[in-house]
Parts: sequence; C-alpha cells; structure tokens
Amino acid sequence: MVASTVLAAGSSVPEIDDEFQKVTCGSNIKLTHEKTLFRLHSHQIPYGSGSGQQSITAVPTKDDTNSLWLVMAQLAHTCDRGEPVPCGSIVRLKHVNTKKFLHSHQHQSPMSGGLEVSAYEGSDDGDNWTVECANKKDKFWMREAPVHLVHTNTGKYLATSGRHVYGNPIPGQQEVAAHGANTATENGWMAQEGVYFAEKEEL
Repeated sequence: MVASTVLAAGSSVPEIDDEFQKVTCGSNIKLTHEKTLFRLHSHQIPYGSGSGQQSITAVPTKDDTNSLWLVMAQLAHTCDRGEPVPCGSIVRLKHVNTKKFLHSHQHQSPMSGGLEVSAYEGSDDGDNWTVECANKKDKFWMREAPVHLVHTNTGKYLATSGRHVYGNPIPGQQEVAAHGANTATENGWMAQEGVYFAEKEEL
C-alpha cells in the first residue's frame, strides 16, 4: 500500500493511518527543518566553490518536487520496500529528480564554515547518514517526529539556519551544511509530505 500526506480539515497536523506512521524504505519523503520549516532541496545548480558538485539547499515551499528524497539502505546493503527504518540505522537519501545521493565530505561549505553537503552522482560511503531519533523512546524513525541525520564518515549533523541565505541565482534559499552537535537547534528534521509505503507486515 502507498499513501500520500493528507491534512485534516482545519489542522496543520496530517492524519496518518497506523500502517503509515513509520518512515519506510522505498518511500519518497520531504524533510522539513524543525526550526525554520524549510524543506531539504536540491537542483541542477553546482556549487561555485568547494567540490563543484550539485548544491543542496533548504526552501520554504511545500510543493516543489525537487524536495523529494528516496529512502534507501546504506551503501552495499539493501532494505525491502515498506521496511521500517530503526532509530540508529544508517540510510542513504537519493534525490528523486536528479538521482544523486545526499553526500558530505571535507570540503568547506560556502557560507557557514561547516562541511559542504552536496548531491553526489557517484556512490560511496560519503552518502551514508545515521538516523538519530530525538525522542529516545522511539524505536523507529516516525513521521512528524524530529530526527538528527549524522554523517557517518565525519560525525557532523545535517543542518541549516536562517542566518545563512543565498542571493542570486537561488535567492531566499538557505545553505545546508554539516556541523557539530553543538548546533542542536539547527539540525532537527521531520519527515512530512511525500509518498509513503505502508509498513511491511512480518511473516
């Protein structure tokens, strides 16, 4: 079964059936930054510095398909469609429109001085991110619940901030970079809109 997000009348919180409560492998999701409510985004615009790879930003709009990400297992692993993602597990996020992986490495980010986060057309362990659930009682990555995405190679957290905003050619979009754990208010993300596969039933 597949479900897209539907809002209840007069509510900003979507009604989610039980079988769609968890983030599952194979789902196409939008990640919303907890503090600024901007969505994790990419597009065919390269960085003008650093790696020169495809840039990653955060945008305020909800309906841009360039903010959709496919949930996949870590490099050299597989997960079944509909398999829930446990807290503490390692995932890759593939940009749906350009087929490139959310990636980080030792290049410096252009504005904040963190590590650059890019969309990488290859495939290596720089694409691996650990899902750290903010609610320690959660056993799985839950929709609408904040998580931290920790880059497994560098130990840095996926983050964005309203203090670092681009001008042309992408005015109003926020820089996304990888920073240390001391940026806790800037590294929370929630799985919100998207197309979700129902939790796979155990045989």
